[in-house]
Amino acid sequence: MAPLYVAAGRLAQVYSPLNSGRKQLPGSQARSVPFVRPCKQVSRQADYWAPRAISEEEVLTTNENMDSNGADRESVYDGMTPGTMVVHGGERAGRPRVSDSLTTPLVQTATYTFKDTAELIAYQEGRYGSYEYGRYGNPTTRACEEKIRALEGADDCLVSSSGMNAATTMLLALVPAGGHLITTTDCYRRTRQFIQTVLPKMGITATVIDPADMDGLEKALKEHHVSLFFSESPTNPYLRCVDIPKIKSLCGERTAVCIDSTFATAINQRALDLGADLVIHSATKYLAGHNDVLAGAIAGRSDLVAAVRAMHNVLGGTIDPHASYLLLRGMKTLDLRVQRQNATALKLASRLEAHPKVSRVHYPGLVSHPDHKIAIAQMSGFGGVVSFEVDGDLWRTAKFIDSVKIPYIAPSLGGVESLIEQPTVVSYWDQGPDKRAALGIRDNLIRFSCGVENVEDLWADFEQAFDKI
Repeated sequence: MAPLYVAAGRLAQVYSPLNSGRKQLPGSQARSVPFVRPCKQVSRQADYWAPRAISEEEVLTTNENMDSNGADRESVYDGMTPGTMVVHGGERAGRPRVSDSLTTPLVQTATYTFKDTAELIAYQEGRYGSYEYGRYGNPTTRACEEKIRALEGADDCLVSSSGMNAATTMLLALVPAGGHLITTTDCYRRTRQFIQTVLPKMGITATVIDPADMDGLEKALKEHHVSLFFSESPTNPYLRCVDIPKIKSLCGERTAVCIDSTFATAINQRALDLGADLVIHSATKYLAGHNDVLAGAIAGRSDLVAAVRAMHNVLGGTIDPHASYLLLRGMKTLDLRVQRQNATALKLASRLEAHPKVSRVHYPGLVSHPDHKIAIAQMSGFGGVVSFEVDGDLWRTAKFIDSVKIPYIAPSLGGVESLIEQPTVVSYWDQGPDKRAALGIRDNLIRFSCGVENVEDLWADFEQAFDKI
């Protein structure tokens, strides 16, 4: 069956989500505008546009003679010199209108056009759907947002250029100047750095508590007007888990709860179902899953996402459409990858805990983990990252890392390739021993991110590396 075409003048009425009566932010009106650029009038039946099959001959005739706005094709090119033709030829009057592609098309554009001034005014007045400009939206990116929104059970989702962009934009949008937030001790270093060095410039203060310190949380909520509670769960690098339902019950409606669920993903933990108002991901990690994309995502309550989106539209941090395409493709295998990584990590953690050259293992799936009961209650799987401490000093630990053959020595996690790192060297080398100790970063700590390799191959690699230290 040939694609259905609709007159461009009817596009807003047929496809615009503004007809639903919901108020939209600038730049977000076109969420339902399809990849098709309709152009051919079809008959109206009753009160809706009814699809109908049109012959290939009719399509060919239309495409040969008409441009995307219904004008005669040859007239578009009349009088064009070669210098102008190389810019517009084959596109101004022959752009493909894709509606039957199996995969979501990559829309690689920085801006969006309007047929005439009347259409532009209609957009400005909310009567016509368009993204207007690439910073405000993109069809490929919107498909990513819809997939994550559905996966998390959220009202809305915003995808941006990195996990840090998602986190910092959220903090700037939701914590007012002079405001206060609560966060936890064990977290990604750059997040802590932003909270401690950038936010104070706007008079924003923070209370930092242990992930299990509910008394400290209650005390901070009583002493301050707290806009936001923000924590990873599991955390980085010790994989602490916060009690999301308990935290939300204490925070109530006045304080928004945002959980960074990068290490868990929605496959293992549905933070919104547990009571969180927002969930954040460094989509670079498990969601994309192939170590070839930088991306971030925030999903949750529509009003909170709208506030973050408004800030994002000002600050930028827009994800490239090609990165959105790769993210969309990567998420198709998310469940398959995470289930394998869960199983691999649990098996490795159990064996490492019994190894004589390992002094401690940090993995929420183990009974020995301080937050194991919380993890059991709110996670269906425990993730693909295992942190453990070698029985030795910094250099004995480094020798183990240098001896493994399968994992790459690299930061990041969640991809199909296994990665190994010594946080002291990768993230905190500039801090010195005293500062590292104050932050709880031990020199003998290793963070291992399981890929999708065979678990027995990984364990054999570990054993030969242990034999060398």
